[in-house]
Amino acid sequence: MPTNQNESSPDRKVILVTGASSGIGEAVAARLAGQGHHVFAGARRTDRLRALAERTEEATARSGGTLQPVPLDVTKRADVEDFVETARDRAGRIDVFVNNAGVMPLSRLDSLLVDEWDRMIDVNVRGLLHGIAAVLPRFTAQGSGHFVTIASIGAHLVVPTSAVYSGTKYAAWAITEGLRQESDPSIRVTTISPGVVTSELADSITDRGAAEAMRTYRAHAIEPDAIAEAVSYALAQPAGVDVNEIVVRPAHQR
Repeated sequence: MPTNQNESSPDRKVILVTGASSGIGEAVAARLAGQGHHVFAGARRTDRLRALAERTEEATARSGGTLQPVPLDVTKRADVEDFVETARDRAGRIDVFVNNAGVMPLSRLDSLLVDEWDRMIDVNVRGLLHGIAAVLPRFTAQGSGHFVTIASIGAHLVVPTSAVYSGTKYAAWAITEGLRQESDPSIRVTTISPGVVTSELADSITDRGAAEAMRTYRAHAIEPDAIAEAVSYALAQPAGVDVNEIVVRPAHQR
């Protein structure tokens, strides 16, 4: 049911999460809705979003939160604008935008999987920019807001097979840091860089060598809820506190 944020506790925020049908995005949406926030969960796989809403129904009923599925393809600017407009129309405002959608089809450069490179650029970089373009004017007009970008440990290091992926995640880190520096202090900006997390990301790897290396690399992984907890921590800080960046990874990942 649509909820007017003006009738809610000031601690309850209207939060948009992209890539919410699995992995980190799913965990973030579920945790925040369970804490009483009003979450709009966006992704292409709407069947997964509906299942998520059903699974969290009991927790949201207890907390007073909501989780509303919305179809979304972040590579399409019009889709992102519609996603934002839908949330604003239903809830009256937007407080937080979590840019989470991402893909990771790793490969060596000499594999020349150009279509997969393009896909990473479209989702990981253009998708992020589409979110900023849709939400920044609204945050500026209302004098408040919080951007959260889910980057990656790949924004801080490159290994064989990760060149393009790390490039897109470094771009995500750099764009978000630029956004932080350019924004009014009333708009908070946080980058969260996960290490190895249990998710479907590695399932998209078609390069055999990269897939084999990833099986070894992912021997130690943390659950997506560890990242959701980091997002929750950043959002819960007082208005004058801006958590700029959090790196979260398994203790075994050095």
